[in-house]
Amino acid sequence: MAEEEFDTDVCVVGGGPAGLVLALLMLRSGVRVTVLERSRTHHREFRGEILQPGAMALLDDLGVLAGARARGGHEHDRFRLIEGDRVLLEADYRLLPAPYDHLLSIPQAHVLDELLEHCVGFTGFRWLDGRRVGGLVRREGRVAGVTAAGPVGPCTVRARVVVGADGRYSRIRRLAGIGAGRTEAFDHDVLWFKLKESENRSQNAGVEPLLRDVRVFRAGGSPVLVYASWPDRVQVGWTLPHKGYRDIAGQGLDHVRDELCRAVPPYAHLIREQIRSQGDLSLLDVFSSRAERWADDGLVLIGDAAHTHSPIGAQGINLAVQDAVVLHPVLVGALAAGDTSAARLGAFEERRSPDIAAVMRLQALQSKAMLSQGAFATRVRPRFARVLRHTPLYRRVLHRIAYGNPSIRISDGSEERVMSCRRRSTAPPL
Repeated sequence: MAEEEFDTDVCVVGGGPAGLVLALLMLRSGVRVTVLERSRTHHREFRGEILQPGAMALLDDLGVLAGARARGGHEHDRFRLIEGDRVLLEADYRLLPAPYDHLLSIPQAHVLDELLEHCVGFTGFRWLDGRRVGGLVRREGRVAGVTAAGPVGPCTVRARVVVGADGRYSRIRRLAGIGAGRTEAFDHDVLWFKLKESENRSQNAGVEPLLRDVRVFRAGGSPVLVYASWPDRVQVGWTLPHKGYRDIAGQGLDHVRDELCRAVPPYAHLIREQIRSQGDLSLLDVFSSRAERWADDGLVLIGDAAHTHSPIGAQGINLAVQDAVVLHPVLVGALAAGDTSAARLGAFEERRSPDIAAVMRLQALQSKAMLSQGAFATRVRPRFARVLRHTPLYRRVLHRIAYGNPSIRISDGSEERVMSCRRRSTAPPL
């Protein structure tokens, strides 16, 4: 089978939020972009579904938020930490200015499909799905493309810059020989699963109505995250000590169900009815890490490939989108100057590092709040939190969680155009 060969300006490996937002931004600046994605479809299970206001604002500026929302999603007003019938901590997003005064639970597929639809409208865009990258192309000591295998055989994509946006276990990072030290900052795993809402509530007394808050139930030191997932599901994440699930699962599925029912009693009926095998459960190994460097000559890493975080605080998509927005002007400037060296591309890490460090510190504090026990955590802190809510500090902390670095803005592509890339009047098939 003949090998396919492609030439492009930017080769993005990974068609997730970071990769597709960057692709769209670069296309708007007149840059040719090829995206390689291992999967053949976006319509698969994703754990990360929560959009923070910061990500919503940027996606709105890109013109994709409305279309993604029209595909379906749920708004959530608050994030609440609950023990029994007491609210220990609360982040009330209604205090933020409209229109981003809420969290948005939306399937990643809706966001990715909308981003891809916009990218396809540019003549300089190429989408290669079902491609697994096997190696880096190097020329004169610098990265100059990738090789990949796919449904129609091998291919080579030659590029001026390769962007590794392929996640926490990034193959591009490994191929480049860039280490990513793992930090057991949270020392926990999360067991994820979804429950289908009862179709006939009158026959299922005790089943809660579809949630409009993101809630964390404190359950014996193992908090459980619960929120509504489109269209009629409840997403559940059970936090367990690192490698602790092995012992629980070893006692059989009935024991797992019993433990889950004790952790989230309002959903006991649905758990017993719908968790029928270990295949209904997905275990996420929670850790944080940071690549030892984010750039090489002809190569740059973004998103989880550069820095991996805990799911605490629902920052994953927020960080991915913001990474793409920050990298965009750096990459356009490097291409315009004909300088895609590690020194030039390293400006992205220099600009983004303080934000990433701040998120890691904030997640560590949130983790302690979720896991801490004792009289202060369960009695004193709720009263203190109620008083704090009426102070300017509360709003500042809430704004930081919701937006991260508020100065991140999408650059005007018309001022950074590298080459002509006219927009198609109609989009071709993918």
